[in-house]
Amino acid sequence: MKFALVLVVIIGVVSLVSTILVANRVEAEYSKSVKRNLTNLTLMYVLLFLVLSVGIVWYIVGVR
Repeated sequence: MKFALVLVVIIGVVSLVSTILVANRVEAEYSKSVKRNLTNLTLMYVLLFLVLSVGIVWYIVGVR
């Protein structure tokens, strides 16, 4: 169980960092739309992390 949790966290962090790195490579003229999209993606990652964290805690508490 701990391995799966660590794996989910690692994949989430790598995905977030990759998204930010790819977004920084875009040409300057697209900066406004990239900034908005990056903000939206970051918000989605944060919300997904919170929902998954609640689900994992709920599962752990329910199983024990």
